[in-house]
Amino acid sequence: MRSPHRTLRTCAVGTVSAALAAGALVGLAPAAQAATPSVRFVDIPGDGGTVLKANVVTPPDNAVIGRHPLLVLPTSWGLPQVQYLAQARRLAESGYVVLTYNVRGFWQSGGEIEVAGPPDLADASKVIDWALANTPADPDRVGMAGVSYGAGISLLAAAHDPRVKAVAALSGWADLIGSIYSGRTQHVQAGALLDGAGLVTGREGPELRGIFDSFYASDLSHEQELTAWGDRRSAASYLDRLNKSKPAVLLAGAWNDSVFPVNQYADFYEKLTGPKRLELRPGDHATPELTGLFGLPNDVWTDTARWFDHYLRGVDNGIDRERPVQLASRDAGGYEGYPDWKSVGATERKLALTGTRTIHTNVDSGADGGVVLLSGALDQFAKLPPMASIPLLPRRWAAVWQSERYPAPQRVRGTARLHTTLTPTAESGTLVAYLYDVGPLGIGKLVTHAPLTWHGRTPGEPFGVDLELFSTAYDVPSGHRLALVVDTVDPLYIEHNPSGAQLTFSSPEADPSYVSVPLREQ
Repeated sequence: MRSPHRTLRTCAVGTVSAALAAGALVGLAPAAQAATPSVRFVDIPGDGGTVLKANVVTPPDNAVIGRHPLLVLPTSWGLPQVQYLAQARRLAESGYVVLTYNVRGFWQSGGEIEVAGPPDLADASKVIDWALANTPADPDRVGMAGVSYGAGISLLAAAHDPRVKAVAALSGWADLIGSIYSGRTQHVQAGALLDGAGLVTGREGPELRGIFDSFYASDLSHEQELTAWGDRRSAASYLDRLNKSKPAVLLAGAWNDSVFPVNQYADFYEKLTGPKRLELRPGDHATPELTGLFGLPNDVWTDTARWFDHYLRGVDNGIDRERPVQLASRDAGGYEGYPDWKSVGATERKLALTGTRTIHTNVDSGADGGVVLLSGALDQFAKLPPMASIPLLPRRWAAVWQSERYPAPQRVRGTARLHTTLTPTAESGTLVAYLYDVGPLGIGKLVTHAPLTWHGRTPGEPFGVDLELFSTAYDVPSGHRLALVVDTVDPLYIEHNPSGAQLTFSSPEADPSYVSVPLREQ
């Protein structure tokens, strides 16, 4: 009898593959009469002989004779190898050999899901070996790219295989723990999304199943083990290797990425010493790249091609002379260029959090960060971020501070920071801080937020809290206010507040509380 998971995988792969393949055909329809790249479906022996299903797309027959730069694209979590077919064909038309492969543990590839562990990195090197032996690929011009899971594997592979000279990591992670366990808080919706997709489209082994179970259980006895497991799967842990080999690294992400928040990308970017570029746009996890997978015009994929054209083909297209940090505001059109990340929020405005506020825990006040994948996409396409009526938020469960109305637009850019003094009534707890743009009717549009969890504190004893909110680019209109709201429950996260606990926020004269808001120079 067939396993229900295998049946689901079989049905899903047909649907997803058909959609992506159709998108590839539609996207390339105008060039149908011209010479087209050739596409082969192949099996590649990965680490330990594990079979990896792959596509090989080579330049048209009338392309330049000789060796071509090689691009290797590992698939995203839960997607089949046809995911990149439209972009692979476009890149092959430009003269690349493109090899896209289904990572181990998913769809028809063998093995179990390793979450960018050592077998995945060994697989990436095996795929490069195979391409150099079986295609007209140039061993001195090798690049890797991917979306989400493929981005994480590409960055890690570049740190472990010096043959990789250029990388485009799109909507990925550099710090896995800093992504789904930021603020020492489990991002439960993001974790459940990955877990569910893995169960339907792949094969979770005992190690991964144990990781997910410990993650959900909030078992502090396994916290160090979980952190070490994540660190081994984070490119940030191998910065010394990347800064030694210096591959050209393009990082692209979305402001509202609910799986891999962009703070960890920005921090990682600042520490790279080789050629680098950071692009941040409106959207949620992997939504900025989505239309490009169907062959439609897409800024992310356009810049990815330009990146590889310059660093693998030697094309003088100017991308190396542009300001390396490129941001698109969630509200305004066009891009803003900066020389580095620290220049993004050139000035700061502090909102004083005066007085004392005491809130009760365990009840959702109505201030929320949204829904994984959905909320950021609604903000991207419909300009509808999560909203709350600030005057109606119950002060029993939400602490609220508001600024005066601003006479001019406030162009928030970068990472807002909360500093306050907190006195809990229990040794463990969780808070979630939200920054809202509040209009004349009191409706607040979410600018940014972040969770924070603590353990081992002495009940009744105050301590200082410093929390970085998720980085963003948002324009607050003139006549609006900013509001900081703090509560203790958000469906995006697992909270750790014992029943009946209370939190008191104060602003001592010697250490006043505030939220620091980074602003673009006017």
